[in-house]
Amino acid sequence: MGFGSNETAWHWLHKLRRAMVRHGREKLSGIVEVDEAYIDGEEIGTRKQGRGAEEKSLVVMATECIGRKIGRVWFKIISDASTENLLPFVEDNIEGGSEIITDGWTGYTFLSKRKDYKRTEKVISGSVKEAPELLPHIHLVISLLKRWINGTHQWKMTPKYLEYYLDEFAFRFNRKMSTYRGKLFFRLMQQAITTPPITNNFYNAYPQSDLL
Repeated sequence: MGFGSNETAWHWLHKLRRAMVRHGREKLSGIVEVDEAYIDGEEIGTRKQGRGAEEKSLVVMATECIGRKIGRVWFKIISDASTENLLPFVEDNIEGGSEIITDGWTGYTFLSKRKDYKRTEKVISGSVKEAPELLPHIHLVISLLKRWINGTHQWKMTPKYLEYYLDEFAFRFNRKMSTYRGKLFFRLMQQAITTPPITNNFYNAYPQSDLL
């Protein structure tokens, strides 16, 4: 496209990634699995930061379960897996009346008190089954996400901009079964027109660690 530098191309890519999130998008519905993971390393089941965790980003994610198939997915970076962070994510991204499947983490206890959600709790601790067996859809998404980050970006992305890479993954994943692939570009251009501009203050430093 005639860009004069990697920095210019990097800025364009992130602007496009921002446009991949459609404002007013439909919430997830039906049966939805929810879980969290540190996406740049092994998952930490205790939700406590261990050695080297200061370089990791905790991501809560939700995915629709359509039989054995995976529907749409949404992600959000959170500081910790407390109710204060999990409750807004659920309310913002999952339709009322949905069945939400979680593990036994106490941060999800608020779901048991809500009448607009049905919670199915699958306790991993003490179970003969592993987490991927109890929450198969979400753990497959976690695996695919990590594989994409490793294969495409070789993990060399700064945590500050991780949210934008998650937006790209969700945009691609949620349209994986699209019959007309050409419409993906058309849809992105539509959303780019309606997405508010991003100021240069956000991109105050071009991270050399990020790969294009």
